[in-house]
Order: sequence, then C-alpha cells, then structure tokens
Amino acid sequence: METSLEQIENLCKAVYNPSSEAERQAAQQQLVALTSSAEAIPQCQYLLDQSSEPYALYVAASSLTKLITTHWNSFTVAQRVDIRNYVLNYLAQKGPGLQDFVVVALVQLVCRITKFGWFDDPAHREIADEVGRFLTASIDHCIIGLRLFEQLVESINIQSSERTLTQHRKTAISFRDSTLLRIFRTAMTTLRQLQNGAMVGATPEQEARIGLSLLGLVAKCLNFDFIGTNPDESSEDLGTIQVPTSWRPVIQDGQTLQLLFDFYKNSQPPNSALAVEAIILMSSVRRSIFPGEKARSAFLALLISNARDILSNQIGLQHQENYHHFCRLLGRVKCNFQLAELIKSDGYVEWLDLCTDFTVRSFQNWQWSTLSLHYLLALWARMVAAVPYVRNDQGAANHKQRLEQCICGVVQAYVTNMIESPRQVLAGDSVLDDPLEDSVLIREQMERLPVLVRFQYATLGNFLQSVFEPIFNSYRSGIDALDNARKAGQPGTEQMTEEINVIEHQLTWLVHMYAAVVGAFQWSEASRDGEETMDASLSRQILQLAAGVDFRLVNTNGAGKAEPKLELALIGFLENFRKVYIWENHTLYALGSLQGESRVAQKLVEPNLKQQVFQSVFEAMQMGSHAEVVELLVRKLAGNLKYWGGEVDIIHRSLGLLSDMASGFSSSKLLINLEVVKYMLSNHGGDAFPFLLHPNHVRHRTTFHLALARLFLGTMEDPRPTFEAFMEPLLALLAQLNGTADLRTEDARMALIGVCRDLRGVAAATHNKRTYHLLFEALYPVQFPVFRRAVETWHDDPGVVTAVLKFLCEFVHNKGQRLVFDNTSADGILLFRETSSILCAYAGAAEDAGNSLVGGTLPYGQDIYRTRYKSISIILNVLTNALSGNYVNFGVFALYHDKALENAMKMALTLTLTLPLEDVFAYPKLCKAFFIFFEIVFRNHLDILMALDHPSFTKVFEALNEGLQSSTATISSQAAAAIDHLATFYFEQRGRDKPQVRAFMAHMQASPNILSELMSTLFNQVLFGSPSNHWSITRPILSLMLAVPDTFENFKQHLVQTQAAAETQTRLLEALRKLTENVQENLSSTNRDRFTQRLAVFRVDVRSFIAL
Repeated sequence: METSLEQIENLCKAVYNPSSEAERQAAQQQLVALTSSAEAIPQCQYLLDQSSEPYALYVAASSLTKLITTHWNSFTVAQRVDIRNYVLNYLAQKGPGLQDFVVVALVQLVCRITKFGWFDDPAHREIADEVGRFLTASIDHCIIGLRLFEQLVESINIQSSERTLTQHRKTAISFRDSTLLRIFRTAMTTLRQLQNGAMVGATPEQEARIGLSLLGLVAKCLNFDFIGTNPDESSEDLGTIQVPTSWRPVIQDGQTLQLLFDFYKNSQPPNSALAVEAIILMSSVRRSIFPGEKARSAFLALLISNARDILSNQIGLQHQENYHHFCRLLGRVKCNFQLAELIKSDGYVEWLDLCTDFTVRSFQNWQWSTLSLHYLLALWARMVAAVPYVRNDQGAANHKQRLEQCICGVVQAYVTNMIESPRQVLAGDSVLDDPLEDSVLIREQMERLPVLVRFQYATLGNFLQSVFEPIFNSYRSGIDALDNARKAGQPGTEQMTEEINVIEHQLTWLVHMYAAVVGAFQWSEASRDGEETMDASLSRQILQLAAGVDFRLVNTNGAGKAEPKLELALIGFLENFRKVYIWENHTLYALGSLQGESRVAQKLVEPNLKQQVFQSVFEAMQMGSHAEVVELLVRKLAGNLKYWGGEVDIIHRSLGLLSDMASGFSSSKLLINLEVVKYMLSNHGGDAFPFLLHPNHVRHRTTFHLALARLFLGTMEDPRPTFEAFMEPLLALLAQLNGTADLRTEDARMALIGVCRDLRGVAAATHNKRTYHLLFEALYPVQFPVFRRAVETWHDDPGVVTAVLKFLCEFVHNKGQRLVFDNTSADGILLFRETSSILCAYAGAAEDAGNSLVGGTLPYGQDIYRTRYKSISIILNVLTNALSGNYVNFGVFALYHDKALENAMKMALTLTLTLPLEDVFAYPKLCKAFFIFFEIVFRNHLDILMALDHPSFTKVFEALNEGLQSSTATISSQAAAAIDHLATFYFEQRGRDKPQVRAFMAHMQASPNILSELMSTLFNQVLFGSPSNHWSITRPILSLMLAVPDTFENFKQHLVQTQAAAETQTRLLEALRKLTENVQENLSSTNRDRFTQRLAVFRVDVRSFIAL
C-alpha cells in the first residue's frame, strides 16, 4: 500500500507540476479511476489520511466532491452525514497545516454535501454550530471557519446544474430563514472584535486575512438572492437588496453601518475597498426594511455624515481601488434614496459642495480615475432627474439653485478637462492611454452627460458652443495654413500637422458630447421649452464641421483626410440626429417628398404640431430645408464611401447609416429624389466608389447594393426603368465574363467575386413577387451559365465559390413569398434545375481535380473550414432554401425522369455522410446547416433516405443521436424534429405495402437497436439534459412509443436495471406507469401536449431519487 500511495502522489505531482504535456496527460488518464465510480471513495479517504503531499490531498478532495455530486443518490443519508463529519474533523485536526488550495477543496466538499443534503438530516442544517467551533478555537481555525461560511453562502446562493430551480430555491429559502442572518451577525461580531483589537494572539498578517474573509462574508450575505430574482453578479450596478424583515434590527442599528465605515478608515486596500463594497450593499437595502421615515432618515444621515468626513479629510482616497469603490458609493446613495430625503438631511449642502469639489478634482485628474468617472456622472444625473419631483420649499434653503450651480460647475469641468486631455495624451513623451479609443468608456460617460446638460440647457448649451467655436475656427485656419504651406513647399508643416491632430481629437470629444446631447431629445407637447432651438444651434455647428471635413476630403480627392476618430464621431452624431429629427415616424420624409407635387396633394398632408416643431429646428439651423439637410447627410456618407476605403470601421458605419435611411418607405421616397442618391444609383461601381475594389470590403459590397436597391424597388410604382439602368453595368460584366474563354485569371476572379456579392445585395432587396421577377428575368436563363463556369473554373478558390453560392442561397430563398410563379410557368422547376446543375458542377469539378470536398489531406497551413467546410455548409443552406421554398413540385422530376433532384440529393448526402462527425460539431455554422438540411429531408423526402444503403442509413441515425446530445438547443431541436418526422411517418403508414415502409423495415431488421438507442438518448436528455429545449426533445418520444412500442419497453427495463436499490426500482416503475397511463394512440396536438406535460412531471419526480 505504501508503494501504491507513493505512485499516486507522483501521479498527482505530474498533473499539476509536470515536466512535459505528455506526462501530464498520461498522469491525468491514470487518475481518472478516482472519479469514475463511488467505489473510489475509500481510496480518496486513504489519500487524505496517509498522504502529506499537497497535490495528492487536493486530488483526493476534488475527486470526493465530483463523486459525491455525480453519485449522490447512491449514498444513504447516514453515509452522507458521515462523510461530511469526516471532512470537518479532518479540517479541525489538520487544516491549519494544509496549503490554501487544499483547504479550499475540502471546504467546497463540505459545502456541496451540506447543500445537497440540506433536507435529508437535521445535522446538515446545524452546520453553523459546527463552523462556530472553528471560530472560537485558534486563529488558524478561525480563518478556516470563515472560509467555510463564505463558501457555504456562495454555494447555496448559486444554482448548480445537478439541481432543478425548484430544489435550489427550496434549499436557498430554508437557508435564508434559518441560518443566513446568524452567519451575518457572527461576521459583524467578529469584525467588531477585530476592529477593537480583541483577536488575541493574531499576527498583523492573520488580522489582515481575517478582515478580508469577514468583509467577503458580509458582502456575500448581503448579495444573497433573497427572493429568487437571480441578480447579475457580473454587473457593478446593483438593484435593491430585498433583505427579510427579520434583518431589520441589525440593518437599522447604526452601529452596523458605522462599524464598516470605521473599518474602512482604519485599514488599507484590499480590506478598505471591500469595506466600501459592503457599505454599498448596506446602502442598497429595500426602503421598507425601515419601520418609518425617522429610522430611514437616521440611516441616511449616517451615510451622509461619514461620506462628508471621508471627502473633507480625503481618507483613503489616495488609493485607486478605494477611490473607485467610493465613486460607486456616491452614485449608489442617490440611486437608493430620494432627493427629497437627501435635501432634508443635516449637512446636505456641505455634502453637495464636497461632492462637487471631489468630482471636479476627479475630472482634473482624469488620467488617474478614467474608469470611475461615469459613476460620478451617474450621481449627478440621478440628482437632476429627481428635481421635478421635489418642492422648492422643502429641505435646505435654495437647494435647487445650489444644485443648478453645482451641475454647471461639474459639466464645465468635465468638458474643459476632456477637451484638454488630447494635449497630454498626444505629447511626445506621453504613456497615457487615449480615452477616445475605449468605446465602452465613451458610451458610459455619454449616457449620463445629456441629462446634466439639458438640466441647464440654455446655460450649458451656450457654454458648449463657446468652447466649440474657437476650436473650430482654429481648425479651419490651421487646415488652410497647412494646405497653403504644403502648396508653397514651406518647412515646419510637421508642427502644424501635430497641432491639427490635437485639435481634431478635441473636436472628436465635442462631437461625441454633441451627439449624446442632441440624441437625448424627447418629444413632449407638455414640455416645449425651446430645447429644439438649442438642438438646432448645436447641430448647425456639427453639420458645418461635417460639411467642412467633407469639402476638404472631396476637393483634395481624398488626400485631406481628417482623424479617423473624428470621422467615426461625426457618423455617430449623424446617427443620433437621424433618430431624433429625421426618423421615419416623424413623416417629415413624406412632407419633403411632396415637394413638386400638386397643391391638393400638399394640403392632404398638413403638418401636425410635432412636425411643425421639427420643421422649426431645420429653420433655426439655417442650413436649408429638411430635404437639403438630409442630402448633406447622404453626401457626407457618400464621401466616406468614396475616399475612406482603407478604414473598415468608417465604411461599415457609413453603410449602416445609409442602409437605415433606405430601409423605410417614406425615407426612401425622399432619398430617391436627391441628386447625390441619383449619382450613386448611376455610378455604383468601383470607379466611383473604390472601397468596392478593396479586399477588406468584399462583404460591404452586398450591403451597399442592398441599400441602393431598396431605394427604388420599395418606393417606385414602376421600378423597371431604374432597375434596368441600375443592373446594366452588372449585366454587362456578366456578359463579358460569359464571353471570356478563360476565367482563370486574377481580373476574372475579382470580377466574379464582386458581381456575385453585388447581385446578392440586389436579390436581398427584392421583397415581393414583382421585384423578384425583375431580377429573375434579368438573370435567367442568359446569365446563369457564368455561375456554373465560375464554380467549375475556380472550385479551388474559397473566395469565388463562397460569393457564387451565397448569391445562389439568397436567390432561391422564398422569403416573404416572393418566389410565386404562375400556374402555367415552369420557372420554379427550371430554377431548381439550374441550382442543382451549379451545385453538382462545383462538387464534380472539385472531385475531378483531386480536391474532394471531403476526405484526403490538406496542404500544411490551410484552414479546413475555409477551404472545405464553409462551401459545404453553404451548399446545404442552398438546398435547404430550395427544398423548403414551396415553389417546386418535386414529383415532376421523377415523373419525367429528370435527374436534377436525384443528383442534388445524392451529392448533398455524399458530402454529409462523408463528413467526420467530430468536425461537424466543431464548426457551428456547418453543424447548423447539417441538421437543418436533414430536418427538411426527413420532413419531405423520406423516400430518398430510405433508398440509401444500410451503412449510410445508420450513419444518418448516428448523427441524429449525437445531435440530440448537443448543448446547442437549435441543433438538438432539429435532430429531434427529424426523428419525429420519421416516427410519425411509420406510425401513420405501418401495415401498408409501400416501398418506403418496406425499405424502412429492412433497415430496422438489419439494425434492430437503432430506434431503441434513440429512445434511450431522448429520455436521458429529458432526465439529465439542459432544460432549455425540453419541449422540442420530448416531441418525438410519443411518436416513437406509438410507432415502435418495444423501444420504450427496452428503455424501461434498462433504466430499472441500473438501480441497485429495490425501493428505487419500485418508485421508478410507478413513475413510468403514471407516465404512460391512459396515453391515447394518436398524434394529435392535444395528445402530444398532454404527454409533454407528463414528461415534465416525470423528470422532476425521477431526478429526486434516481441513482446515477
């Protein structure tokens, strides 16, 4: 046994401290036996008793946790209590001498047993007494006891996958009502002893560790999910903490909160930061926990008083971690207390002034507090938002006026310091990070700023304009001077360029601020106070800047580009401006589109009050009518698309805004009449917009043509003339390619990729029968040969193949019932024939050239997904769209001996059945296409599946069996649906002499266990799988039971035999009897739903007692 012990210790060392990866894997493989079955528990206990090797002890403890979790129902109640007591005694005897990670593993084991056995035996619910003995023993035992409490609270608070939500909440509620408050009181009592220096014999290091554990325990207790709302623990923004009424005395007691403040003031990070976090949680308790306004006011007064003390004396704020949490605390104070209560507190005005000074200093030292600024902005935003609900005669004298002064000071400090930050960031010796490069940070700050600015909009709006104007003038003069100096060849342009770069970063900050402020406008007839006029003034400045930037860009033919951050900020402003003042439902588009119509037509659309206000905005901007401002926006976007081809973000966001503007009917009606849009429709090639030729923007070609095609396909009564003119260059290019003898050239390759991406965008824009047929007539049959030639010639080039197949996938997709052909038309059948021809030609060309889509080895360094599997997934998507489009009568192909359907299905099944299943599940897009395709085939083309040879047929079912066990709900649902189609077919057709039935019976005779295995998998997923898609998984169970009753009987016998205890077998048989009792032999929706409900009850019942 000693030799065996030494060998196990060496294996454990090799797992966690290996000399090579191979050694680690080999050792891990040998140690699997420790977690394979419950029989390994004595070995784990032997390791704990005999070994002194930390890694061996850790392996033993973690293995015990896994065994207890997996085989919980295999133990009796007494055995569970014995194991728990054994580990507690082990910790009491040997815990102080163990490594921390070993102690943690043992603590987790105790907590896991306690949680799972909470209702099994009273001993588990007396865990607080057991842990209390640790706290009253030595200092080292006290540290272990606190860890036990911490882990216990956390373990019971978090739902584990082995327990249902009902079981979890039942345990959590019992723990909350019986034990949690006691643990919290113990933690606060021990913390008071520590604060008073009563921890006799503790070293400073031990005191720090105890303090850290105590504060962590306090935080976990307060963070407990008291009412089952499952709070998001990853978020720093807390909701209200719903502590039970039994907690009222300890929460209401001012000494509790004061103790946390005192501990903060007398400790160092990380303990001090944890103390502030506990204070934040304490300040977030529900309002009703206090018996009346007096008690709540006393609690608030204590918060305000201590906050004033910390702010006035700067206690601990020199530490960044303390500073960050204190900013959170300030934001939380207003979040959980009403402004009406704050203004009545003693020292409110002093607190307000101190918060103002603290905020201003934080802005001045932004480089030290960047991640905390949005909490301070949130504090002031919440204060401002509550002002309308507070009477002026309440609270401190002139409190509203004082708040107005503070807000103005805060906003002015923020704007001034952010505007000056680029000079520090861009200094030659600077190592500071640029805040403008952190989009999340900018978004968080800009979400709060508008509330503050609009609180004193007249004053702060004018302030923003006064800041913007000199910077904008400096920018214009600097650009003119730089351009003139470059033309004259003067020296010193580098210094001028650096200064302009600083100014552009300053303008970027201002544009972000303007975008946030203008984008926050909300219409209300009851609150018309001229805000829209200030919006117009601010918008005028930014639109002038945008026009100036665009003018220089165009006049220098793209050489005079501004800073990309500034361009992106301008796009952000245009997005917000569009949402507020140019969005679809304002119907200003419609008003603008009536320009040039008859007077009668114009009178029919008289502007309402809201439209009048919005029209006044454009009048106040003095930049032309609504239509002219829209044209300025579109011209700016067109300039970006023309000259910023090297910047993916600018192109992406410009196209996104253009697409949004083109997506509405009224907006498209207005845009289609703009000169810049007419230019874009007439010049949508690479010559006018070079980004279309850039390799990084291949996908953006589709978006670009989708947006342009929407403009005329969705608005014109007769789009044919515009459509034909728009398609002329594309059709000319297709004709040129079709007439090219050799497509195996780089020019032809790029042309094929481009035109297919463009056509895909046009196809996506066809939204009904009329518009789709325009495209269909333009392409079929003249242009289709080029697509077949393209995939044959470039079968080894993923770029070409992907472009062609994705266009084809969109073209055969019957979305919105756009593919509707006349009864006398064969176009639907012909379209499928062409689709089949292209797909088979591609697969055949690849096979003939030795580049089979499946099998064989790839050259070193090639990506198998991009080279092979991506094209296979698109092929399956194309066929799925074609087979499910309902525009083809597939019976015609067999009737007239047409091989199109047979060839396409044979090719697709060959590809899918040759794919290694591990590869299918390794690539999500391939996996999704794989199972959606088979679901369609099982639904509508079972005859083709039945005609497969038996090895292929069994491989299909092997794939379905694996799909049922997928963790992705979509995949398992598709696999279940496929099985349901098959079982339903056999249930309805059994006993009939049909070829499909005979073929199915032949397959079943060759492999009689196939359906039984599927039934076993389905029940295992119901009992032990994720509950996310139980409804889908349960559907095929009834159809399988009715179609082949033996499958259920076989599973029932197998499941019962897995249970050793006679009592468990009896309970299981009873549960199965109830499940099948009075089940009707039909597959009506009512019967299916009733059986699904029974399965849900069966799952909950069986999981409570079954042994795994």
